[in-house]
Amino acid sequence: MSDFSHIDDTNQPSMVDISGKSPNHRTAVAQSIVQLTESIWEQLHNGEIHNKKGPVFQTAIIAGVMAAKKTSDLIPLCHPLPLNNCKITIDPIDDQQVKILCSVSTDHKTGVEMEALTGASVAALTLYDMCKALSHDIRILETCLLSKTGGKRDFSRD
Repeated sequence: MSDFSHIDDTNQPSMVDISGKSPNHRTAVAQSIVQLTESIWEQLHNGEIHNKKGPVFQTAIIAGVMAAKKTSDLIPLCHPLPLNNCKITIDPIDDQQVKILCSVSTDHKTGVEMEALTGASVAALTLYDMCKALSHDIRILETCLLSKTGGKRDFSRD
């Protein structure tokens, strides 16, 4: 028996069987940190960057929500989940960086960590795509799970 939940007794990939689990309320929050260049940072006005492609942060938020809803289409062994909510925020922080937070919730038999991570990741990638005409020196520094509730154990990164 493997210690990995997605490997069966014969060492083959397998979707986790959740048929015996009871639904409960589950949440997850993930973040991505994106390092912008000075030329892009200078385009930031009133909490948004506008360029020829449109409003950068608003477009990234929509892309992140869409991605969270499609996580099971992107990650092979993820269960399709009905999301109660998906909220993405993008906030400028120090050193020409922006913090993308993706908060997701569901009432289901399995958690939404992958949905939160996918939402934050795709929002970061969309930000890169929207700004790459100004510079290719944009860096996605970190994507990580900050917290999750529901399931066998809760998690919180301090």
